[in-house]
Amino acid sequence: MMFPASIAGSLPKPAWLAEPNKLWPQWKLAGDELKEGKLDATLLALKWQEDAGLDIVCDGEMSRQHFVHGFLEFVDGIDFSNKVEMGIRADRYKAMVPVVRGALSLRGRVHAAEARHARAHTARKLKMTLPGPMTISDTIADRHYGDCVKMAFAFADLLNKEARALEQDGVDVIQFDEPAFNVFMTEVQDWGIEALHRAIDGLTCQTAVHICYGYGIKANIDWKQSLGEEWRQYERIFPALAQSRIGQVSLEAIHSHVPLNLLSLLQGKDVLVGVIDVANDKIETAEEIADVIAEVMKYVPKERIIACTNCGMAPMHREIALCKLHALGAGVKLARHRFG
Repeated sequence: MMFPASIAGSLPKPAWLAEPNKLWPQWKLAGDELKEGKLDATLLALKWQEDAGLDIVCDGEMSRQHFVHGFLEFVDGIDFSNKVEMGIRADRYKAMVPVVRGALSLRGRVHAAEARHARAHTARKLKMTLPGPMTISDTIADRHYGDCVKMAFAFADLLNKEARALEQDGVDVIQFDEPAFNVFMTEVQDWGIEALHRAIDGLTCQTAVHICYGYGIKANIDWKQSLGEEWRQYERIFPALAQSRIGQVSLEAIHSHVPLNLLSLLQGKDVLVGVIDVANDKIETAEEIADVIAEVMKYVPKERIIACTNCGMAPMHREIALCKLHALGAGVKLARHRFG
């Protein structure tokens, strides 16, 4: 199908499951009720996406308090009891983060329950997301390895173990979220992509990396306003990504200052193009979305374009997010009529 539609990964959690409109929400359930609630919310996320006409659906990250910490909670060697404050994304903002105190190892499966639940309840292509090794290493304090690269590769090994298991669960696309890739551009080329290669080693399913300028939260919005009229950070890393073994690259387009001609540097890759802005509440029209796709077609072959959201929708108001999902579905339908 031309211009398949998907989302970056996260959706707002129902108010009965967690605090609404927050990036780091507190759960409202506990114990077995929380486990059941997470799976119920996963079904709700699938329903929202299918009703909106999306072609590649995901679990909405309903089982995770945060896109990074949802993975870290299953890793031994990490101290969550004595968090420390740390600047992340090159000190863009401060966060209280857990601390690596010893050798890292997985404590069983991470996302088996929601992946299998989702796979059993949708016939559409299923995507699951994982945090990328560079972004994890930038979102946790190291008191063991003494070298962020060594720690990132240790996380890459754990990510690979879970990714291989997700593929066995029937997942069609495994996406690694690497917002750190547009902050540490030199490191991306030096070791970041190689860490991703470690994470995808042995996979035969489709692989993707999501890089972006962040959620629609104040710290990110303020930072983007400081970047000027053209955001050219990707110019430094796209050639390396084009040579990588990652199959798809996800990034923002609508209402961003990323020059779309940079997409020509991703030759040979599928491009998940953000046509839905997650940093404001305005609902995009089908015409706006089709126009963005038309502009992207100047630089990316139309058979390689996947329509997506700019970033995750976790902190958004639920009704706004649902309207934007339906706008996405309507936009790709119009684009198929015009360009298919």
